[in-house]
Amino acid sequence: MSDAPEVLFEKRDHVACITLNRPHRGNSLTGSMMPVIREMWAEVRDDPWIRAAIVIGAGERHFCTGADVHAVAGRGGMSTGNGPLTDEVFWSPRQNRVWKPVISAVNGLVAGAGLHFVVDADIVLAADHAAFMDTHVNVGLVGAMENIGLAKRLPLGSALRMTLMGKSYRMPAQRAYQLGLVDELSASEDLMADAEEMAQAIARNSPEAVSLSKQAVWNSLETGYGQACEYGWSLLRMHWAHPDAKEGPRAFAEGREPNWTTGEQ
Repeated sequence: MSDAPEVLFEKRDHVACITLNRPHRGNSLTGSMMPVIREMWAEVRDDPWIRAAIVIGAGERHFCTGADVHAVAGRGGMSTGNGPLTDEVFWSPRQNRVWKPVISAVNGLVAGAGLHFVVDADIVLAADHAAFMDTHVNVGLVGAMENIGLAKRLPLGSALRMTLMGKSYRMPAQRAYQLGLVDELSASEDLMADAEEMAQAIARNSPEAVSLSKQAVWNSLETGYGQACEYGWSLLRMHWAHPDAKEGPRAFAEGREPNWTTGEQ
């Protein structure tokens, strides 16, 4: 339809924004987009100037409707390889080892693989007209990775309802907010401004402390409570030697903004 890039990447005021840019196809995902998105996440991860990121879809109707099923049908199957997950799938920040905060600004319908960007986000902000559904079983595919993520953020029955009913069930943004899949609702016209305000609030904090705090919380989902606390304690103690651990209290006592150590050259 156009020569416009399928994904857009912008940086402003220490915040990166990744925009899925196929509104004519519901911002659906193609095989050619994965290496591009992987490079973008690598820049978010490795550039010390970037302190937070936002993911959004172009337009107001769709955030991301998953894999482009027309492209899958044309190929005769999925394009992802048969190796381990860590070698094959690179959509979300977590799949790319990004330990900087990521906000998903859900501006419309999310379906199928689009849920990667939701379940692996740190904060989910949604327009009040947004909706969530999973369509894997409708096209003969297994709902697994995204759906496991749903079961971490939703009550089990709600995650299974979405997984098993497919396109017959859309969870409205208000219901997703009630159940905890969405962290805050916004009016459509305010969505990006609200996401940027959140990202800027995060960017004002110690980048190292923010990153380690994110690691402590996410990794707690992989272990028992006691083991998670021990891991968090080790991160906390390690950070005591970082300059930010001294600069923060000093700046507070002196009534000024802190000068964080970011590793920027």
